[in-house]
Amino acid sequence: MDVHKIKTPEDMLKILETSGRFLKDFKKGEEISIHNKMRKGGSYVLTEQPGKNFDPIFKPFFTPGEILRLGAFEGKYMNDCILEYPAEWFLDALAQDKLCPEKPSIDVNLFKILSRQPLSVWRKNGWAPSAHGHAKQYPILADPKRNPDERGWFQWYCRYWMGRRLPELDHVQISRWRAFTRHAGGVKERI
Repeated sequence: MDVHKIKTPEDMLKILETSGRFLKDFKKGEEISIHNKMRKGGSYVLTEQPGKNFDPIFKPFFTPGEILRLGAFEGKYMNDCILEYPAEWFLDALAQDKLCPEKPSIDVNLFKILSRQPLSVWRKNGWAPSAHGHAKQYPILADPKRNPDERGWFQWYCRYWMGRRLPELDHVQISRWRAFTRHAGGVKERI
């Protein structure tokens, strides 16, 4: 089955069981192929071992797999990227009924809230690459020649966690993460 035709969690499971790769199979120096609905082709190299050698100021609270397992983005985010990342990220989220390839569902989100915006909003604000994006603070984010992460911050984090390093882009995305974490206390108080 083709990742472009995923409609149900069962479709995802079938692909993961037949073609998915586990974390132990990803190695530093490996070239990772990109093939999803938004980009058919391209690749990047893992210059670090997955989950290792992060920038010392970047200390995320959760791994990408844990974020998916918590139902982030109402279960509908990168469901067509399942062959780029470790199968267990998606298998664990599927086992918890936290992925919804057919349509987003607030019910799967840990906090039962809307936690996503359309990609068009990200592009308009210059937070993701776009021919028409206008990045006020970080022009690199809107520039498709300098930012290969067409889906925004979480896709960048998944690729960074896996071991891809793009120093200029990494610096910007880590700066954005730090700015958010400084405000996390206020966010937690409102939940």
